[in-house]
Amino acid sequence: MTNDQLQHAIDLLRPSGDSRLLTHLNSCVHCGLCAESCLFYLATGDERLTPARKADLVSSIYRRYHSVTGKLLPWLVGARELNSESIDEMVELLFGSCTLCGRCTMHCSIGVDVTFLVQTGRKMLSEMGLVPATLQATVQAAVETGNNMAIPVEDYRDTLQWMEEELTDEVGDPEARIPLDKPGRKILYTLNPREPKFFPLSISAMAKIFYAAGESWTLSTRMYDVTNYAYFSGNDGEAALIADRLWSEMKNLQAEQLVLAECGHGTRAFRWESPNYLERSFPFPVMSSVEYIAGCIREGRIRLDPEKIRERVTLHDPCNLVRNGGVVREQRYILQSFVPDFVEMTPSGIDNHCCGGGGGMLSMSEYNEWRMKAGSVKAEQIRRTGASIVVTPCHNCVDQLIQINAFYKLGVRILTMAEIVADALIIEHETRIAKQSRAPLK
Repeated sequence: MTNDQLQHAIDLLRPSGDSRLLTHLNSCVHCGLCAESCLFYLATGDERLTPARKADLVSSIYRRYHSVTGKLLPWLVGARELNSESIDEMVELLFGSCTLCGRCTMHCSIGVDVTFLVQTGRKMLSEMGLVPATLQATVQAAVETGNNMAIPVEDYRDTLQWMEEELTDEVGDPEARIPLDKPGRKILYTLNPREPKFFPLSISAMAKIFYAAGESWTLSTRMYDVTNYAYFSGNDGEAALIADRLWSEMKNLQAEQLVLAECGHGTRAFRWESPNYLERSFPFPVMSSVEYIAGCIREGRIRLDPEKIRERVTLHDPCNLVRNGGVVREQRYILQSFVPDFVEMTPSGIDNHCCGGGGGMLSMSEYNEWRMKAGSVKAEQIRRTGASIVVTPCHNCVDQLIQINAFYKLGVRILTMAEIVADALIIEHETRIAKQSRAPLK
């Protein structure tokens, strides 16, 4: 780390007319009420892991360098130097024990945006080159190869060809396709790279829904990654680079609408944050696949068999899609439309507990022990529902829930929204042909 890097990190806290940052840096009253909102504190009882401690760590450095009292009498106001000790604590608390889920912010009695302060601290660490190595490697893979798992294009094509063969067999139509790089289609669809790498059936599930709806759509081989882990690393420049590629591919393929795959942070990073990174508004509609599926059901474009899913089903709400994005009703509308035995977790919706895999935690193997410990909160939520199937519209959550399922021996099935919908689809070839004749594919 150079002195310039250290100074740049300190300068991120400099008062510069940013009333939002100054307000939250100076507002915490240390009441401690946020503690019970944090799954890391709930799982460990460690007071160091409370949201207030994380916020105060960033605020204490601000006070040391940017307040008169902190400069003259640092001991009086708890001001801290940005040195090896405080930096190590920042890495441990801001990366290793926070998923940026936002539940503490929602529960703060005076409205301190703890998540924003943690993100500011992460940006400081990014300026100093101190992002955990495994998280930075994930970001670097996306920057260098176009997807966070560095999947070669040929491997990607081979997987999609295999999934297309599966699709034609499943729907009984040799003309069924998973289209690639087709210009002028209505929808450009994205994927989480974990789908072609580990969960290819998620791709065929969504392709089956597009098929049943008679949709005009395509995937891209150049830019299909819905994720943006630079949102978690704190590097806005890399986040903007990744986001801009998806904007460019929309223009390149002349698609009308972007549908984002089931990824909570990917949806947030692109749909709600990329206009800030890139300083421009969308010239095209953007929606999550959950909203797309709900729309297809409402419009009668797809039909679901209410006899297909007989087990009890519960829903895990991804933090970035639900609490931080406001997509709350659509996934419930989908499940309630065909699942006879659907039960909510307690708490649920915008107050639901994080699964423990967000904030880049799933990619940071350095903190696996804390991540699985924090997952005990979600495991207990699932147990209390008595459900056999847990549905979540986020692949990051799917990965964490699969590990929680094995670690805590829950004995449940974990499905994406597209997977459970695809399992219950009623494929009517004559109806589909009629849809195509009314709105022919481009």
